[in-house]
Amino acid sequence: MKLNKDQKYVSEAIKLLPNRPGVYQYFDNSDQIIYVGKAKNLKKRVSSYFNRDKYESGKTAMLVRSIVKVEHIVVDNEYEALLLENSMIKQHQPKYNIQLRDDKTYPWICIKKERFPRVFPTRNVIKDGSEYYGPYASVKRMKSILEIIGKIHKIRNCKFNLSQENIDNGKFKVCLEYHIGNCLAPCVGKQAENSYNRSIEHIRQLVKGNLNEVIKDLNESMKEAAGKMDYENAAVIKYQIDLLDSYQSKSVVVNPSIQNVDVVSIIDDDVFGYLNYMRVVNGAVIQSHSVEFRKKLKEDPADLILSFVAEMREVFGSDAREIITSNVIEANWDHAFFFHPQRGDKKALVDFSLRNVRFYMLERQKAQDKVDPERHSNRVMKKIQEDLRMKDLPTHIECFDNSNFHGSYPVAACVVFKNAKPAKKDYRHFNIKTVEGPDDFASMEEVVYRRYKRLMDENQKLPQLIIVDGGKGQLSSAMKSMDKLGLRGKITVVGIAKKLEEIYFPNDSIPLYIDKRSESLKVIQRLRNEAHRFGITHHRNKRSKGTFQSELLQIEGVGEKTAKQLLIEFASVERIKSLSSEELEKVVSKSAAQKIFNHFSG
Repeated sequence: MKLNKDQKYVSEAIKLLPNRPGVYQYFDNSDQIIYVGKAKNLKKRVSSYFNRDKYESGKTAMLVRSIVKVEHIVVDNEYEALLLENSMIKQHQPKYNIQLRDDKTYPWICIKKERFPRVFPTRNVIKDGSEYYGPYASVKRMKSILEIIGKIHKIRNCKFNLSQENIDNGKFKVCLEYHIGNCLAPCVGKQAENSYNRSIEHIRQLVKGNLNEVIKDLNESMKEAAGKMDYENAAVIKYQIDLLDSYQSKSVVVNPSIQNVDVVSIIDDDVFGYLNYMRVVNGAVIQSHSVEFRKKLKEDPADLILSFVAEMREVFGSDAREIITSNVIEANWDHAFFFHPQRGDKKALVDFSLRNVRFYMLERQKAQDKVDPERHSNRVMKKIQEDLRMKDLPTHIECFDNSNFHGSYPVAACVVFKNAKPAKKDYRHFNIKTVEGPDDFASMEEVVYRRYKRLMDENQKLPQLIIVDGGKGQLSSAMKSMDKLGLRGKITVVGIAKKLEEIYFPNDSIPLYIDKRSESLKVIQRLRNEAHRFGITHHRNKRSKGTFQSELLQIEGVGEKTAKQLLIEFASVERIKSLSSEELEKVVSKSAAQKIFNHFSG
C-alpha cells in the first residue's frame, strides 16, 4: 500500500519503537484515537500494519489509510498490556475496536460492610467496602443460592445500625422475623457477633462455590453438638448439610476433583462473534456469562479470548491458576496458564461451554432475525459461500431432481431459491424428450442443458450455485452440459448424495461433509427436498393421467380424444365406472357410451 505524507512520518516514528510489550494507539487527522492494541513486541506489531501490499480485510486497509500518528505505552508484561488495552478501549471507545459489552445489567449478591452484615441481591455495585459476588447471568440461579442461604442461616434483613451501644441501650425490639424463625435477633443481644460472623463466613464460601469447606465445618459442628448430647442442635446442622449436599449434586457437571478453573469458548463468523465464560469450583459451574460482539477488523479468535477472559476474571473476581479454552492460546501470564484439552473431563467442560455459547448465539440470532429478516438471509448465504468455497455470494441457487417409474413417465424438476428463500414462480417442470428407458444420468444432462441454454438465449441472469440431487454420476452428467454451454468455472456446481449427505465437487472423488447443524446444509437439504417434492408431484400427475388414458384406450371405439373428454368431464376412471350409459351419452356418442358401460359392467 502506498503511504501518504503523514504515514511516511509515522513509518519513521515506528523505527524508534522499543522491542517491549505495551499498548499502542492510532490517531486520525482530527487527533481522535481510532484504534488501541496490545503487543508482545511493540515494534514488530505496529510495523506489521505498514509493510503489507494487501490486507485480508477492507476495514483494516481503511484503518491504515486513516492513521497519521502513533503513540505507545511500555509495560512490564503481556498481562499488563492486556489490562491497559481493555481500560483504554472502555475509556476512549475507538472506532475500529470491538466493545466486549453486554446490554444487560446483571444482579450481584452483596454482603454489606456493617456490624452483623446483611446479605441481599442488588444491581448497583457501590464501592463502600462491601463484598459483591457475581454478576449472575441467571437470576434463577442467584435466587436459588439466596434461598439455600435463607434455609441454612438466619440472617437479618433490617437496616438498623446494630452498634454495641444501641443494643446495650435497648434501642430495638424483636420483630416478626424473629417470631417466625427467620432471624435470631442480634438486635437485642440474642445472637452473639462471633456466631453471626461464622454464618457470614459460611455464606461467603457458599457464594464462592466452596461448598466442601462449608460442609466440612458443619460436620465438625454436628459431631461437637452430638458429643455434648445436644441432639436437637445436631439434627438442625444435619438438615443444613443435607440441603447443601442436594444443592451441590445439582451443580456438579464434571469430575469434582477439578478444583478451581476458568473456561472460555468462542464461536465466530465474518461479522459476529460469541464468547462464553464459566467459573468452575470443585467441579461445579458457579458462574456463566456470554456476550455477543460485532467484528470491526478481522480479529483473531485467540486475541478475543485473551481480552474477554481478562475482563471476566476482573468482573467475577477469579484467581484460578488454570484457564481452559476452546482454542489454542499462546500467552505468558505469571499468575495463570492456558490449556486446550483434547480429551477427558476438561474437554467435557469446554464442550459444555461451547453448547452454552451456541445456544446463546441462536437466541441472539432469532431475536435479530425478527427485527431484521435480511440479516438471517445474508448470514445463511455467507455460510453457504464459506462452506462450498465459492467466489460469489449465492443469492440465486437452483436445484435439479429426476423422477421416473421403471423408466416410464420420466420427468425432472428445477426449484429456485433467491436470497436463501424459495422463489416458487421460478420453479420449472421438465418432460424428458431425448432419453429412453431409466437413465438418470442422461436425463440430468438433458434438463441442465435445456434450462441454461434457454436462460442464455433469453439473456436472463444465471445462478451462482447449482445443486444436483445425486452423487458423482449425476454431477458428471450435469457438467457435460455445462461444458457444452461454456459455463464450467463460471457457476459453482455440486451434487448431494442422500445417504450420508455428502457434497461432491466436479473432478473431486473425496466428498465434503458439512456439519449437520450448519445452516448452509439445512438450506441445501431444503432445496433438495423441495426439488424432489415438486418433481414427484409432476411425475405422479403424469403417471396417473397416462394410466387413466391407457385404461380407457383399451375399450374398442374409444380414442385418445374421447378419453381426454371423459377425464376432463368426470375427473377419474373410478367415476366413469360408476356412471350409467345415459349419463355417459352427455359427453360421448350413444354407441361409445354403451361400449364404455358394457366394458366396465361386464
